[in-house]
Amino acid sequence: MYNDLFSIGPFTVHGYGVMIAIGVLTAYFVAMKRAERLNIDRNPIDSLVVWVLVGGALGAKILFWLTQIENIMHNPRILLLTLADGFVVYGGIIGGILAGYIYCRKKRIGFLKYFDLMIPSVALAQCFGRIGCFLAGCCYGRETDSAFGVVFPSTSLAPGGVRLLPTQLISSGLDFLLFLALIFYAKRKQADGQVAALYLILYSAGRFILEFYRGDIERGSVGVLSTSQFIAIFLFVIGCGIFIVKQSKAAMLR
Repeated sequence: MYNDLFSIGPFTVHGYGVMIAIGVLTAYFVAMKRAERLNIDRNPIDSLVVWVLVGGALGAKILFWLTQIENIMHNPRILLLTLADGFVVYGGIIGGILAGYIYCRKKRIGFLKYFDLMIPSVALAQCFGRIGCFLAGCCYGRETDSAFGVVFPSTSLAPGGVRLLPTQLISSGLDFLLFLALIFYAKRKQADGQVAALYLILYSAGRFILEFYRGDIERGSVGVLSTSQFIAIFLFVIGCGIFIVKQSKAAMLR
């Protein structure tokens, strides 16, 4: 809600950036700890994290620009003006997965094994990232008369002076529950790829529903659906497909 934490000379430390950094570091240490416990080679993780972060950032930025394509065609300067802000989470997820796949292919290591290893950490990082969204005021919810509503200051990215649903905190809580669910299921999976598939299923379902309560209008739309809802349908189906195929193959091998 208050994004400017403190200043050092001309530099201001923002809560959004701090929470992103905390999320990335926490996710990294969790992944390393789980790799050690699962006896998975930890050597590729450092490079894999870098690839995923870069791919995720590019994907999130490109998808944001795609949602703003009409505005960009009228004013191409928007590309430069939004370099430092304006990201779409689903673009980050897709970009990060593609970058991770390319890295694993280059190094000839098992993509699905590392996908399952890293994906709970992704959910955990998203949990912290959404707290950052709350501090900055982006990704805000609809106006509400509910006692759970939050009034953002005029300096926030959210509309000031009106009571809004704190969809950022709701999303953060759901991401943390998703992290716990993935950690729990990882101990019981039947085949590599199922933890990642479960992430796609649960995250997409939750995001599809939560989008109905979002109030920001900059995330684009496809017909009556928001861009994220449209993508969620496809990733949900893909996740179900991967999970079922992997479960069937594991059953045949038993």
